[in-house]
Amino acid sequence: MNISGKRVLITGAAGFLGSHLCDRFVKEGCHVIAMDNLITGDLKNIEHLLPKSNFEFHHHDVSKFVHVPGELDFILHFASPASPIDYLKIPIQTLKVGSLGTHNLLGLAKAKGARILVASTSEVYGDPAVHPQNEEYWGNVNPVGPRGVYDEAKRFQEAITMAYHTYHDVETRIIRIFNTYGPRMRLNDGRVLPAFIGQALRKEDLTIFGDGSQTRSFCYVDDLVEGIYRLLLSDYPYPVNIGNPDEITIAQFAEEIIKLTGTDQKVIYKDLPVDDPKQRRPDIAKAREILGWEPKVDRKEGLKETYAFFKAFSEDRLYEEAHHKNFDKYTN
Repeated sequence: MNISGKRVLITGAAGFLGSHLCDRFVKEGCHVIAMDNLITGDLKNIEHLLPKSNFEFHHHDVSKFVHVPGELDFILHFASPASPIDYLKIPIQTLKVGSLGTHNLLGLAKAKGARILVASTSEVYGDPAVHPQNEEYWGNVNPVGPRGVYDEAKRFQEAITMAYHTYHDVETRIIRIFNTYGPRMRLNDGRVLPAFIGQALRKEDLTIFGDGSQTRSFCYVDDLVEGIYRLLLSDYPYPVNIGNPDEITIAQFAEEIIKLTGTDQKVIYKDLPVDDPKQRRPDIAKAREILGWEPKVDRKEGLKETYAFFKAFSEDRLYEEAHHKNFDKYTN
């Protein structure tokens, strides 16, 4: 399907995933309307797109009424804090963007006759009793635990999306995203990969919460974006897992990071946070069957690209800090 010239609204556009989606849809020739309140996003992620004639940015909170003039073909709703540090710090905003924000965007999709894809998460499975997790599994979530603000926001998001599909005939798509990594992640967002790399760059010991036997499955961002693109253009309205089924323990992953960064840090262990999932691995049979999708980027190659980004980012930040200190010395 040729989507050149289509008008696409992407929320959470200045975030990690949102910015990569902006790149993809600009490249496809779409007119991209990027929206973000910048509570966790960063304009640096999309500043390279600002001069382009088929890209525009709107600083707006989608938890408030959303107005987009003119026609609209697609909406990709990726506005939400996604890291534990963020949603534990701003729990009300997390709940609001998953509920009020999703409601506003579904209403916009209905009014415009647009197709909407909402970003859900593997966190809807909670601390799973089924492994690997398939889309028919309903999850094991603690609604009143510290992670409940994020998990339940996403579960409500899926429910209201299906309600709009069923009762208002809105064209909806739901993606359940598993652990994803790549350039433009934030170093200190609390997720395991940037946490490990950040500690390695600072020459700190790597911290594992729990005994290290818990597992994760890491998908490179380019693979995820391709899965999102295929799901958006499919005719399947129900949730689809997109992630990499290559499972690894946290302890093994820490050793990979130490080898990648060439550091000699020790690994230290701390208590596992409340409701932290012990296993995480997607069953991607649906994605293979319906979308013809599966991940292509090997973790070794993806980590190499990600580390290069973080290393450059860290060096740039040190340069900026030194520059400002010198500037201050001459001006104060």
